Amino acid sequence: MKLKFSISFLSFCFALLTSVPALAQEKATIKGQISLTNSQAADNVSVVLKGTKIGTVTDANGFYEIKNIKPGNYVIKVSGIGYSSKEKSVSLNSGDSIIEDFRISENSQELNEIVVNGNRKNPLARKETQQVSRLPLKNLENPQVYSTITGELLKEQVVTNLDDALKNSPGLTQLWASTGRGGDGAGYFSLRGFAVQPTMINGLPGLSNGSLDPANIDKIEVIKGPSGTLFGSSLISYGGLINITTKKPYDHFGGEISYTAGSYGLNRVTADVNTPLDDEHKVNFRINAAYHDEDSFQDAGFRKSLFVAPSLSYEVNERLSFLVNTEFLSSESTNPTMLFLDRFSPLRVHNIDELRYDNKRSYTSNQLTLKTPSYSLQGQMNYKISDQWTSQTVLARSSAKSLGYYAYLYEITSNFSGINDGIVLGRSFTNNDSKTLTTDIQQNFIGDFKIGNLRNRIVAGLDYFNRMQVDNGSGYLYNESLIYIGNDPLQTVNENVYGITDPNDYITNGDNGNLSKAHAEAALSTVPVNNTKQKQEVFSAYVSNVINITPALSAMASLRIDRFMNSGDVTTKSDDFNQTTFSPKFGLVYQPIIDKVSIFANYMDGFVNPSPITDVAADGTRTPRTFSPEHAAQFEVGTKLNVFKEKLYATFSYYDTKVRDMVYTDYGATTTISYDNGAQRNKGFEAEIVANPIDGLNIVLGYSYNDALLTAGLPDFVNHRPESAGPQNLANLWASYKFTQGELKGFGLGFGGNYASDNKIMNRTVAGVFTIPEYTVLNSSIFYGTEKYTLTLKVNNIANEDIYDGWSTVHPKDARSVVASFSYRF
Repeated sequence: MKLKFSISFLSFCFALLTSVPALAQEKATIKGQISLTNSQAADNVSVVLKGTKIGTVTDANGFYEIKNIKPGNYVIKVSGIGYSSKEKSVSLNSGDSIIEDFRISENSQELNEIVVNGNRKNPLARKETQQVSRLPLKNLENPQVYSTITGELLKEQVVTNLDDALKNSPGLTQLWASTGRGGDGAGYFSLRGFAVQPTMINGLPGLSNGSLDPANIDKIEVIKGPSGTLFGSSLISYGGLINITTKKPYDHFGGEISYTAGSYGLNRVTADVNTPLDDEHKVNFRINAAYHDEDSFQDAGFRKSLFVAPSLSYEVNERLSFLVNTEFLSSESTNPTMLFLDRFSPLRVHNIDELRYDNKRSYTSNQLTLKTPSYSLQGQMNYKISDQWTSQTVLARSSAKSLGYYAYLYEITSNFSGINDGIVLGRSFTNNDSKTLTTDIQQNFIGDFKIGNLRNRIVAGLDYFNRMQVDNGSGYLYNESLIYIGNDPLQTVNENVYGITDPNDYITNGDNGNLSKAHAEAALSTVPVNNTKQKQEVFSAYVSNVINITPALSAMASLRIDRFMNSGDVTTKSDDFNQTTFSPKFGLVYQPIIDKVSIFANYMDGFVNPSPITDVAADGTRTPRTFSPEHAAQFEVGTKLNVFKEKLYATFSYYDTKVRDMVYTDYGATTTISYDNGAQRNKGFEAEIVANPIDGLNIVLGYSYNDALLTAGLPDFVNHRPESAGPQNLANLWASYKFTQGELKGFGLGFGGNYASDNKIMNRTVAGVFTIPEYTVLNSSIFYGTEKYTLTLKVNNIANEDIYDGWSTVHPKDARSVVASFSYRF
């Protein structure tokens, strides 16, 4: 079935690539170059055929091309903000391909009727977005901090996975790699010291149990701080959220095909094809697709996936439009190697050197795999009610499945005596068969109007969210086999008692059969199978208004009301629970230099509706308990800059986040008791700079400092930095330079990397501290690009540093790799 699907998909792509150009040959093409009076290229300038929806924008070298034009007489109009406009009449016959060059000059005229895609001066700083605030606010007008990772930056860095893409955001670092397991198999990240997963697509729920493919990413918005007022609580964290904005159809034919190959068997093919489906270019179709196959740098492990993302836009008239976005991902992989440290006994080892782990050992095999098929469907209708009001109706549905074997290693040394060095790990298995299905329906009314002299920009919305989780997988088979990591002689380890035949090896009488699929099936055959279905629903209403008191001073006030309904297991009533939550948000922005410098402050609220928890007394009595919502309150101040003719974007901010009424559970020897008096305080500083100081040079620079402390809760954790907080200091850099003139025109270089300070992945009073050391990873690239193609060679982790992340776990990250990528645009 999979083979038939692959053949059908490839046939479809081939037909699309061959038939559409064939049809286009009967029509005409206009192309050329737009330059300034000083002979420099004019990038991101609008080129349209007057009176039609047909047009494009120039690339970084000023080139443009408009294809698939019906024969006839047209007027070409060239214009852009900050440029003078020019027009030229042309007559096209069937099959014509004409060249029309233009030379324009810069001025300060604002051309309101022209929409320029992207940022003309700074291609890596596309900050303007409506998804962060659900309002048409510029970055400098928004009192909330967010980082934008653009698709252009991902191409420069030859990014082939989401984890590497997110390394470009200040204050964000990975805690866990994607496990693929049911329920929460996507990767975990620490954002401002709180754990978060990438669960939002175009501002709506879009779940995955694996790692999302970056082929359809237009940009990633890392929205900072508790954002419950606009985004609720079900899929985000107190640190913020990760929102992926997908590519959208446009109104002319074009596309790109690329192939990437590299170390560890990497083979990746992507295709991006867009075409109008009607003569008026009102119905436009775009498809992004990727095939990815890659092995691990360890002795076992792989990831293989097929990704398809069709999208369709339809502009019915000037008032009504529709947009449909879909993504389908079929993926199979081994789960990553993660060593779980003993959480309840004093640690025997406290750092990587003492652990003596060989990071080339995976402790798995390519037979133990997980399949994580997922899809995301989104439909949007926009209707312009009047010049002041717009209606937006959105429906989103996503599904994430987990099918196959998940295994992990857990330290059990405390159960053994006579071991003086190293640790013993027990391997545990489960067979996943689970699905998480979400549905989200939104209705927003967006207004932009004046009351007296006060400009109001307001969004009022209703939201319905439904999450259903079905689990038909097996339970866990614990300590199915043992692994010893250390240097004790075999006599000390006493292999006759513990079955250990060779240090640093798998344990089943010297046989590696415990890593086979057949062995896993047999071992789990006696383990009970789950049969649960759980449901949660949330009804919400929210309103947010930004008032311009003066052109330079604006204030934001927002409020959300949430009705949380937990059905728990749908077959029972004892775990049903409903409660209502309010979430406010306030902000102030003052622009001493309008559209160039802003000073902002915000107060934001985040919340969590805890599901009912069952306490277990010493005599076995079980008592269901419910808790009021947790709340996180953040105060933040900072400044945003957009200066030097949009060549420098910068954000500097200080935040202080306090969480109260945190729910936690105390697991005793015979009891399980939960409380709701926990508290945490995270505060810190962030800086981000995106600059284009001279033509061809682009710089992305970020730094963050996070001071996190658990101030109330379990005594074992109180007054310690939470293990989910990640490193205290993080820094990221990427700088690239492309020659724009002379014999080296088109050639370029890129350099950058990431720094992370020490990370206390275990930080407790009883167990002690396990620290992952600081690291600096450097990457570099060389590339050559023209209007039609780009060739890039990149080296990741140049020094081949041994690096790790973790969250009470030790996870080895990728070693040095070399990748080469070729892209062709049409």
